[in-house]
Amino acid sequence: MPSDGLTLAGSVRSVKAPLIRTFAGELPTAAAVVAVAGAMVAFWSDDIFTLNILATMFLFAGLASAWNVIGGFSGQFSLGHSVFFAVGAYTTANLYLKAGVSPWLGLLPAAALAAAVATLLSWPVFRLRGPFFAIATMAFTEVALALGNYWTSLTGGTRGLSIPFRLGWANMIFRDRLSYALLMLGFATLCLLVALAVRRSRLGYYLQAVRDNEGAAAAAGVSVLRVKLLGMAISAALTGVGGGLFLMQVRVADPAALLSVFDFGVKFALIALIGGLGTVYGPFLGALVVVPLEGWLRAELGGVLPGANLVVLSICLILVALFLKTGITGLFATIVRRMAR
Repeated sequence: MPSDGLTLAGSVRSVKAPLIRTFAGELPTAAAVVAVAGAMVAFWSDDIFTLNILATMFLFAGLASAWNVIGGFSGQFSLGHSVFFAVGAYTTANLYLKAGVSPWLGLLPAAALAAAVATLLSWPVFRLRGPFFAIATMAFTEVALALGNYWTSLTGGTRGLSIPFRLGWANMIFRDRLSYALLMLGFATLCLLVALAVRRSRLGYYLQAVRDNEGAAAAAGVSVLRVKLLGMAISAALTGVGGGLFLMQVRVADPAALLSVFDFGVKFALIALIGGLGTVYGPFLGALVVVPLEGWLRAELGGVLPGANLVVLSICLILVALFLKTGITGLFATIVRRMAR
């Protein structure tokens, strides 16, 4: 008879094999999504305005995918991801300005520090549930904003930090908008693949079990706190990378901009919610709708009546939340099922 160790190893292999096959089976779909995004960049390669929109869209698609790892898969509705975004941005900027570290290398410690900060901050508040958890994470942003305004040696205070314009691939500073669009597309692709890998892994199933019934998951042997912390660390690490890329693109940032609750805290969640909460491709679809719509409303209504673009956007988001509870992804799935019948 086989030993217990061999039996356990065989059981682990029998569980991992279907997960690996499922992940590999979804790679063609992911490749198709990235190919369509790349075709959009190629089609508008000479349009600077559209390339800026595409770069922003890909950035937020990646950030929403990162948020979706903990907010969608696990149901932990975090509103404090702007803190991890700012940690990644300031880490990358300070390593570049003070130590001369290339931003490409600075993204690694930025991701690690963002994950560490997320773990430390989340450990006490993961004992809260529902709206109490969301309010606690929002409070992180307010505390971080106060620290950012007074910690001038790290953040530059209210004046912010400015990255000198030194063209070069090593400095991640480009003259053309096409390079930034491709850079953000690469970031979105990374986040998509990580989200897909997590979704189809043992961790992903644990996260979904915690989301559906935390008590039942704990009774089944799932270490709820450990699973939540691991999911948050992965989500924060990707968010930190996005913060570093964003700062190297705009080259100017202050705490009020990086730690904006709406621009970076709430928007990640809204994009994932509109696209399809807890789905792999929902954040991409959400960013495809929200970012261009927001830009168009700002251009058309912002100059006519200040704040009108935000009012219209808010109404659109409320309508989607009321009548498309499963998001755009759920709507497409419903249409496909009805056509199949």
